[in-house]
Amino acid sequence: MWCEVLVEHVKVHEIRWNPLVRQWIIVAGHRGRRPWRPEEKGLLCPFCPGAPETKHLGLWDVIVLPNKFPALSLEAPKPTHPVIGLFRARKATGICEVIVETPIHEGDLCDIELEHMKKVVEVFSKEYAKLGSLSYIKYVAEFRNKGKEIGVSLTHPHSQIYALPFIPPRIKCELKSFKKYFKKKGKCLLCDIIDLEKKEGERIIYENHYFIALLPYFAMWPYEIHVYPKGHVQSLPDLSDEEKLHLADILRVVTATYNTLFDRDLPYMMVFHQKPTDNKDYGYYHMHIEFYQPYRDKDKLKYAAGIEWGFWVFTYDGVPEGKAYELREACRKALRKIGKYLGKTP
Repeated sequence: MWCEVLVEHVKVHEIRWNPLVRQWIIVAGHRGRRPWRPEEKGLLCPFCPGAPETKHLGLWDVIVLPNKFPALSLEAPKPTHPVIGLFRARKATGICEVIVETPIHEGDLCDIELEHMKKVVEVFSKEYAKLGSLSYIKYVAEFRNKGKEIGVSLTHPHSQIYALPFIPPRIKCELKSFKKYFKKKGKCLLCDIIDLEKKEGERIIYENHYFIALLPYFAMWPYEIHVYPKGHVQSLPDLSDEEKLHLADILRVVTATYNTLFDRDLPYMMVFHQKPTDNKDYGYYHMHIEFYQPYRDKDKLKYAAGIEWGFWVFTYDGVPEGKAYELREACRKALRKIGKYLGKTP
């Protein structure tokens, strides 16, 4: 009887409404069975050339694969729980993809040659446009998780895309702030932040002609890095060919900086914040990329605990300007190793 209940729970796949904070939660029972680091058990990596998932593709440098354990699916079943008062659910309709950035099993974005990395950026851009054109998709969430500490189950370099049937609450909050600032000042919020950061200068880590990387004044994670386009754009397809090359450059530099910071392979999350794809006017919004790195020291993790999870209030362990100095020094060392790059540290 107990086993039968567990089997039925594995089949549950829906999105449920949380009325306390007014946001959707994805419930995906089947994802609990996804494999954990198969190569550590002597099994073939599913993203390497010759694996069943890739062998039909021939030679490749960057590929897009369907996620075998998707949080969202076009075949998602109807919700299992009936709508009762405040308890309501919807089908988990959406698309989950994996971008495998290189055939090479080990490494990071900084280990990919600049021109190859530009192809990765182009794939992110094309998938955003393709998935965002679907009528049932409201937001295309593109992100990269790296490291055991983040919970990454496969080590082969890859990123992910969740094409969502709703706008995530973090993005809704940003949109509200950007819109309010634009109505009041007639200017872009992030453009003004960039101007302030450039005036002060002490939190800037690296910049090239089109992008700037910095530890923001309002950082939540100890070594958090934001990448801002200097031009006012809302999404990756807005970038020119040259701008995409410079974005590839700065993503390589940021990841090399992390790996140089403590002279070890560091985990991180890389998250693209772009405009929703529901065909509304978001001209006041400014796309950007945020990196969250969970270590506060070489061997000490920054844990999101009660004050962070329970109240969404982050305590910064240190001083942002001090951490920015460490990152800037790490960046200078990283540039000596990375080979070709297009910008400089302050």
